[in-house]
Amino acid sequence: MSNPAKPIDFLWFIPTGGDGTYLGGSELNRPPENRYLRELAQTVDRLGYSGVLLPTGVSCEESFVTAASLAPFTEKLKFLVAIRPGTASPAYYARLAAALDRVTNGRLLLNIVVGGNPSELAGDGIFLEHDERYAHAEEFFQVFEDLVTTGHADLDGKHIKAKGAKLGFPTIQQPRPPLYFGGSSDAGIEFFAGRADKYLTWGEPPEQVEQKIKAVRAAAEKQGREVSFGIRLHFIVRETDEEAWEAADKLISKLSDETIAKAQAHFATESDSVGQRRMAALHNGRRDKLEVSPNLWAGIGLVRSGAGTALVGSPKTVAARLREYQELGIETVIGSGYPHLEEAYRVAELLFPELGIVREEQRAGFGNEFATAKPIFGGGGHATVRAVAAS
Repeated sequence: MSNPAKPIDFLWFIPTGGDGTYLGGSELNRPPENRYLRELAQTVDRLGYSGVLLPTGVSCEESFVTAASLAPFTEKLKFLVAIRPGTASPAYYARLAAALDRVTNGRLLLNIVVGGNPSELAGDGIFLEHDERYAHAEEFFQVFEDLVTTGHADLDGKHIKAKGAKLGFPTIQQPRPPLYFGGSSDAGIEFFAGRADKYLTWGEPPEQVEQKIKAVRAAAEKQGREVSFGIRLHFIVRETDEEAWEAADKLISKLSDETIAKAQAHFATESDSVGQRRMAALHNGRRDKLEVSPNLWAGIGLVRSGAGTALVGSPKTVAARLREYQELGIETVIGSGYPHLEEAYRVAELLFPELGIVREEQRAGFGNEFATAKPIFGGGGHATVRAVAAS
């Protein structure tokens, strides 16, 4: 069980596939231009988020390269990047991970992504069935971890063969950067239990998350391991509950029924992910029953694969919902919102105080005196004079 009094470890999301104001439409979209991603990374670093998740897939910029491009412009931000077994050799991924951990001075987190779209995986040269991919991943990470922790590896496995593999430079973090993993299938949970450190679940209702945490913890305990838990959620936080629900409705206001049906058909036929099926079952493609648990809204999953739910409400409301997840054992939140730059500000400014998370400006001593700034207009232009509050 987590301590609800302890501040949540809060990460944000870098939309390397593009960003926008509305879901499912072409209006007010933003391409994943590197200068925009850099602005977002610098913003969340300054606001007090501990790290960022960079997604993976054909529709996303490559996560290791993007993280390397953003790291020099940030100070404390950690980068959760994806390793997809089979897209490259474990030795090559070990070199990538060691280099990025060194470049960032120990700010690398690794996200193991085994599942996905079989058609996309086939394009990457991966033709294994669902459960067989986890057997392959086990051998892959045996070599990867041996290289990162000892500098050398040998394996004559069914899927992976390595003879005299070596890693020339160690990681900054010892014995290795933390391994994150998300997967809802029995094979995925069994793989995680013996291999990774933090289990990530998508934002399902608390009772479903509780069941999943119990199953994962039991599987890890059988292998003599202690693990931690995180949750992947979108956020729509406004000053009042009413404003938040209006923003949720606006987010999907450009969606047509045809677009929703097409997206749901695609998810059903193109993915063998158990987690994706669980997400789709929350709403079944219907607009009229999207609040699947108090303040947990499934509207994003109508057209977005993967994480498809958002916590919607005022700061106090959303903080209360997050504490419910904390009480189940959740310690880490990976958040996002559309568009990601503006919503990063809203979450930090509105929600963080309710969660006890101190923003970087507050650590630097910028507090009430800047909150009381008053504009003074005169002449043909204007200037701003800051009224400093008495301390």
